[in-house]
This record gives sequence, structure tokens and C-alpha cells, in this order.
Amino acid sequence: MTKFLLAVHVLAAIVAIGPVTVAASMFPPTVRRALADPGDRQAVAWVRLLHRICRVYAVIGLTVPVFGFATASSMGVLGDTWLIVSIVLTALAAIALGALVLPRQEALLTGIEATETAAAEPAGRRATARLAMVTGIFNLLWATVTVLMIIRPGSTTGA
Repeated sequence: MTKFLLAVHVLAAIVAIGPVTVAASMFPPTVRRALADPGDRQAVAWVRLLHRICRVYAVIGLTVPVFGFATASSMGVLGDTWLIVSIVLTALAAIALGALVLPRQEALLTGIEATETAAAEPAGRRATARLAMVTGIFNLLWATVTVLMIIRPGSTTGA
């Protein structure tokens, strides 16, 4: 059963977290392109699509910690330091995504849909820079969790 849970956990991480990290990283430059040319409906459509990918896969991504806890429980490693650190970092990544990345994406999307002039570009550039920073932190948290899941420092089950 442990192998099944681990396989589902890893597949869920790849399928759910991967698209969020890529789409979230693509979002700020795509918004800047949309702001640079307010009449470009294709750019706005891309912004909408990237935001939707982030929202949908964030919800799907909830399966990752669910199967992670099930896997850790079946392996008997729930009290291991590397796992506790991973859980804390996962919670921080979820908070960053839910409280910072997605709301800022929503605000920028609303702004470009409502803006018909390039006058909003300087404010949009600052907002996209801040969003890119928060997205980078989100991505770094997930990268750290991934490394911890692979090397499991101090674990007796590690490689």
C-alpha cells in the first residue's frame, strides 16, 4: 500500500504543482505584455488562461499533502524532522499561493480587463514585479520541499 500511496503522491505533485509553478511564473511577463498593448485581446486571453490554470491546479494540488500524509503515516515517518520541515514549507507555499499569488493575479487581471489605455503600465509594472517576487518565493518553497522529499536528511529510509 505504501508504494501505491507514494506513487499517487509523486504523480499528484508532478501533475498539480508543476503547472501552477510554470503558469504563475509566466503570469507577470504576460501581464506586462498585455499592459504594453491594451488592444491586444490575445494577450489578455493568455493572462486569463494562466490565472485559471493557477486557480484550478491549486485546488487539485490539495491532493499532494493528503497523499503525502497518508504515505508518511504508512512509512512511519510522521515525526521525522525532514518531514516536519517539509510540512511547514508546504503550508507556507500554500499560504503564499492562496493569500498572495492568486489574489494579486486576480487584481492584475481585473485591472487589465478594465484598462483601455497604457496609462496603467507603470503601476502594472510595479505590481507585476512584486507578484514575480512572491511567485519566486512560492516556487523556491516547492523546490526546497522537493529536495527534502528526495534526500530526506537524517532519515533511516533515505538513500
